[in-house]
Amino acid sequence: MKAVGYQKPQAISEPDSLIDITLPEPVATGRDLLVEVKAVSVNPVDTKVRKSGAPAEGEAWKVLGWDASGIVKAVGPEVTLFQPGDRVWYAGSIARPGTNSELHRVDERIVGHMPTSLDFAQAAALPLTAITAWEMLFDRLGIAPGKAPSAKTLLIIGASGGVGSILTQLATRLTSLTVIGTASRPQTQAWVKELGAHHVIDHGRPIAQELKRIGFPQVDHIVSLTQTDAHFDQIVEAIAPQGQFGLIDDPASLDVTKFKRKSVSVHWELMFTRALFGTADMVGQHRLLNEVAALVDAGLIRTTLAEHFGPINAANLKRARALIESGKARGKVVLEGWA
Repeated sequence: MKAVGYQKPQAISEPDSLIDITLPEPVATGRDLLVEVKAVSVNPVDTKVRKSGAPAEGEAWKVLGWDASGIVKAVGPEVTLFQPGDRVWYAGSIARPGTNSELHRVDERIVGHMPTSLDFAQAAALPLTAITAWEMLFDRLGIAPGKAPSAKTLLIIGASGGVGSILTQLATRLTSLTVIGTASRPQTQAWVKELGAHHVIDHGRPIAQELKRIGFPQVDHIVSLTQTDAHFDQIVEAIAPQGQFGLIDDPASLDVTKFKRKSVSVHWELMFTRALFGTADMVGQHRLLNEVAALVDAGLIRTTLAEHFGPINAANLKRARALIESGKARGKVVLEGWA
């Protein structure tokens, strides 16, 4: 089967950073599905792993990619949730080979039925970010879905990116929170407004001052999706006493003792945790993806596909990853088909 991989971590600009290769076809065993990958999207995690992750012991190649949409080709003997021919979407496991291959093996418990209203490219943009945003909002922060009147506020730092684009939609569509998104360029600010944010501020300026300017001297919940270390002191100033702070990135250091006076709780989110540790609630991601699919088909959540980079191959994946590493991506970058 066709795939894209590498043999040693190096900069995306290097000729061998990603290579078109041929690998043996995997076989579905246990609770695994064998999926014909139709489309994939690119996430910051691809870049993080490529910069440091070498092939597994005994393996010649490292294959990246987590978001995928496709068709189930075969199922393992213990599979109960799917059958061959099902259209599926998922974000995979960081502990297993990635989705940048024509055929991919994935545990059924982290796979959902694809929205019927989306094509493969549109669907591939959503799983990883939807899982991350959902788990952050409802599992980590414990926000209760519903539209009962509330004066609570949510600030999303980096609201125009992949996770922010979904988190903005979930929070505005499914909760009564007042949602404030940050974006630093006119086009990304327009995107965040289009997704439903009640207010948009510029995180290129002091965030606490920007919040005061629009009438919110403090906010109850803050989720930081990018450059947390650069914004941290502003976050400490802006968050309300007994507030909640969530983050997904990897700051070199984080002095959480600054939150002590305000009794702020800190919540980290990694959507790979369930699959990585085989948690008892691992099948929750299957149910979550099915719920998001229903919201998409009902017209409440839209795809965040922003750019289509053509077929899945090394050259196009290099272009996509270079854009992600530039920090200028809006929404998601998707590749579709094999060439």
